[in-house]
Amino acid sequence: MEQEFDFVAVGDITTDAFIKLRDAEVNCDINKTNCQICLRFGDKVPYEDVTIVPAVGNSPNAAVAASRLGLHSALVTNVGDDHDGKEAIGTLEKDMVDTRFVQINDGQKTNYHYVLQYGAERTILIKHEEYPYRLPEIGSPKWLYLSSLGENSLPFHHQLATFIKTHPQVKLAFQPGTFQMKLGLSELEDIYEVTELFFCNTDEARRILQVETKDELELLKAIHEHGPKIVVITDGPKGAYAYDGVNAWHMPIYPDPKAPVDRTGAGDAFASTFTAMMTVGLSIPEALARAPINSMSVVQFIGAQAGLLTREKLENHLAQAPDHYQPQQII
Repeated sequence: MEQEFDFVAVGDITTDAFIKLRDAEVNCDINKTNCQICLRFGDKVPYEDVTIVPAVGNSPNAAVAASRLGLHSALVTNVGDDHDGKEAIGTLEKDMVDTRFVQINDGQKTNYHYVLQYGAERTILIKHEEYPYRLPEIGSPKWLYLSSLGENSLPFHHQLATFIKTHPQVKLAFQPGTFQMKLGLSELEDIYEVTELFFCNTDEARRILQVETKDELELLKAIHEHGPKIVVITDGPKGAYAYDGVNAWHMPIYPDPKAPVDRTGAGDAFASTFTAMMTVGLSIPEALARAPINSMSVVQFIGAQAGLLTREKLENHLAQAPDHYQPQQII
């Protein structure tokens, strides 16, 4: 199985039930941050519709993105022995994601999340089942892509770090999920030390580092000091920043053709596309120019995978980009 896979994603899979709210309020502070969605307590709240999207999650989204971009991808994940688990496996296979590393757990449920959608934004009610995490025999893929896992997965992270140390030819991309950010730098020190490519947004970077600064360069350098060789931080409408320890670049967002429908999966699309482009040998600026295009496409659809592009469509969008859409070296 040596070098059989270009891209192996590791992380939890779920079914998302998108509940489109009709009657809600959003309250923010004076700077339009720290926003909260408010529903009438103890009342019947109407909704418009529900859309069920199987086989999603940070890592499944990444595996599908890589597959559509032409890479041989696989997913290491866990499902229950239920309808949702079978549907998840079937959905992945339709997108040519190899499912041989999907562990089916007898007597357990497949993760199921509820997405409260209001406008283009969403609030997600999450619950990770406690699976017996283990790393199967995956050979030596070019890239391992690690993201969201459950709260009982800390020993599994150490197993992954050991795998990377003993397989130096395998590069690790790390896009931390909720629990991984909660663990912080000290608990996952061994993961950060072996990470080749790291992704988060500015708010997540501040949370991980436990700092107040919003300066992108300071955040990039601070995370880089903990081990990741290349750090990429997204900052919403301000675009994205990348740093390799010597040089840094800024990339504006790709313009939306119309108002976003749903922002779920935009970060996953960005991170997985960047990683996929590095996998095929592109430079950091070249990867940085392509990643926002998949994010732009994803937010035009409900769910995190419907808008993921093929390599041909991605390159077509790049060819049609406005003149200002260029990576700018800032260091």
